[in-house]
Amino acid sequence: IDINAGNGSGEESSGIESMKWLVNTIKAVTEKPLAIDSDNPEVIRAGLSVFDGNLIINSVTAEAVRLNTIGPMAAERNSGLIALAMGGEGIPDNVNERLDACETILNTLTGMGLTEEKVYFDPLVLPVSVDSQQGKVTLDTIREIKTRYPGTNTVVGLSNISYGLPNRKLVNRAFLLMAAQAGLDAAIMDPLDKKMMSMVSIIKLLSGRESSARAYMRAHRSGRIVD
Repeated sequence: IDINAGNGSGEESSGIESMKWLVNTIKAVTEKPLAIDSDNPEVIRAGLSVFDGNLIINSVTAEAVRLNTIGPMAAERNSGLIALAMGGEGIPDNVNERLDACETILNTLTGMGLTEEKVYFDPLVLPVSVDSQQGKVTLDTIREIKTRYPGTNTVVGLSNISYGLPNRKLVNRAFLLMAAQAGLDAAIMDPLDKKMMSMVSIIKLLSGRESSARAYMRAHRSGRIVD
C-alpha cells in the first residue's frame, strides 16, 4: 500500500505528523507491506520510525543529495527502494539518459550495502496525450533495465500513461499488458479496478510467473476474475 502524506501545505512538520498518523492508522487494520512515499526525506524518516514491517521507500533519484540521504535509510532497514530513472534536472525524454541515471543509482546503492533485488527502478511514465512517443520510451527503458541489471526490479506509476485521455482504464490495462511483456515486475495502480486485477492474474499465469494455474483458479472461484 503506497502511503503519501502530501497535503499541499509545504510545511515539513505537517507532513511528518500526517505520515505518522497514516502509517499508524493503516498498520492497525492490515499487515500488508507499505510503501513510504514522499519527496521529503524527513517525512520518509518519520514513516519508518513508526513501522517495523516489510516496506518499500518511494523514492530516490540520481541526484547526489537525495541519493546519499535516502539510500542509507534503505540500506539500514534492508528495505526495498524505488529509484526514479532521472537526476536533478528533470525527467529525461530518452532511454539513454534514463539508463545513465539508473547506472549512477545502482552503483551508489550497492556501494552502501543494498542488494540489487531491493532496487525497484521506475523507468518513468509520461502521458502520451502530451508526447505520443513516451509509451515507447518507457517500454524500451524497461527492456534495457532488465537486460543490463537483471537482478533488479522494475515498477511504474501506471495511470500516468493515460492522463488527459478518455477511457483511461482501458488505456491503463493495455499498457500494463505491454509493460509486462517488456519485463515489468510491479505497478502502482488501482487495486479496486476488478478488470485490471483480473488482468494481473492472467498475466502472471500466462507469463510463467506462477508455478501452476492454482492461483488463477482460486481467483476465479472467489469471483475475482471478471471480463
